[in-house]
Amino acid sequence: MAGLCRGANIGGETETAKPVEPSSQSARRRRMEIHQFRFVASDTAVAPPLESGRRKRQRLGSADVPSGRACDNAVQNSIVDERKIPAGPGSEKDADSNKCCPSISSSSSEIKPAVELASDVPKFGMTSVCGRRRDMEDAVSIHPSFSREVPESSTDLHFYGVFDGHGCSHVAMKCKDRMHEIVKDELERVGENDSWENKMKRSFSRMDEEVTQWSTAVGITSPCRCELRTPQCDAVGSTAVVAVVTPDKIIISNCGDSRAVLGRDGKAVPLSVDHKPDRPDELERIQEAGGRVIYWDGARVLGVLAMSRAIGDNYLKPYVISEPEVTVIDRTDEDDCLILATDGLWDVVSNETACGVARMCLQSLKPPSPVRSPGNQDATTISAARESSDKACSDASILLTKLALARHSTDNVSVVVIDLRKNRS
Repeated sequence: MAGLCRGANIGGETETAKPVEPSSQSARRRRMEIHQFRFVASDTAVAPPLESGRRKRQRLGSADVPSGRACDNAVQNSIVDERKIPAGPGSEKDADSNKCCPSISSSSSEIKPAVELASDVPKFGMTSVCGRRRDMEDAVSIHPSFSREVPESSTDLHFYGVFDGHGCSHVAMKCKDRMHEIVKDELERVGENDSWENKMKRSFSRMDEEVTQWSTAVGITSPCRCELRTPQCDAVGSTAVVAVVTPDKIIISNCGDSRAVLGRDGKAVPLSVDHKPDRPDELERIQEAGGRVIYWDGARVLGVLAMSRAIGDNYLKPYVISEPEVTVIDRTDEDDCLILATDGLWDVVSNETACGVARMCLQSLKPPSPVRSPGNQDATTISAARESSDKACSDASILLTKLALARHSTDNVSVVVIDLRKNRS
């Protein structure tokens, strides 16, 4: 995401005829690593430590972009083997020193056994890569069966969220840690018989209030790297696209320029519309609030932020708001998959192409035919079908991420692919 723009940084490294130092190649590969995640016992995703640090800005020149050969090599060697993930603190030399926000607790890198998911939980795959950015500011949150429609019901709801930070990673990480808990609290409020739209809007508003209070406290008690440039971390924010999947509905809440797209009957159905400052209704809202949209390498609120809605960004309120647009759609037998991704994918890959790639992967690994017997299905067959579907979703997310890198996406890329296919005869 072309997030903050605080002027041009023309200076930087220049290419020379000298051979590239091994350390430079290693740093580039770390930035280009594709991180595969799996569902674990603590409902967190396991990933190796990432570099983080300076604010994401618009840059001129190619000092921060690896050469084509380096990018190709990084993509070829990007898959992270879970067996090589460091086990616990101190396993990587500079793991602690690379944390952008030490006050935020990060998920442990210890390898945990995978949890056997219930058969009615949608299968999913997720991939996240730093890409050509220096810092990783994306965050992904996946919580199957995080809540129920009503407390006494046996119908599980499933949560998927993608957050694209700008200025620093701590707002995206805060959303990753807290958004599903806030949504669950809103859904399970006793006596509340409200619409999905109102519940999700209240959830996003509460998340924004928490980020505002937390950012102010950080500026006083806990230093953060972004504080070196913006007091009290006010110039930090994150987009948020959240999907709640029920047995019969899909609820999408979007704030920013991340996106949700549904693959249905071979076609791409957009379930969110990017909040860009030059979108006619958003431009009118910003101007009525007394703000301006300045065109500097694209439309930007006050010439700074390339989106008109986000969580955080206190210094741009009331022009940048955290209110999401909510879409509620019924599930059908023609649904193939749901794709949630940051704009690192959508900047270079169309909705139709993304759904076509995901559909191809899902169809290439069809679950085995059910055992036709008077009794229940064989347990081995059910397990094989689940494993096959998980691999298909994982392959789809990896392939989409590699496609974005091959098309020279200049941003972090995070992709979640959810299998929505129902059992068909």
